[in-house]
Amino acid sequence: MPPHPKRKLSKGRRDRRRAHDALEPASLVACSNCGTMILQHIVCPNCGFYKGREVIEIKKEEKKK
Repeated sequence: MPPHPKRKLSKGRRDRRRAHDALEPASLVACSNCGTMILQHIVCPNCGFYKGREVIEIKKEEKKK
């Protein structure tokens, strides 16, 4: 059997250990080309631009009637 704690941890000590466990919201920035909100340092999935130049070509689908 595994060993058990000798003493109960106080609430303060427990909570200090968990101080870094909180989730932070994602930091979004506006795309310099199309203006949609994207994550920093990634290619825009909407227009394919990164740092002012086109990195990937995005094909637009046409509506069929």
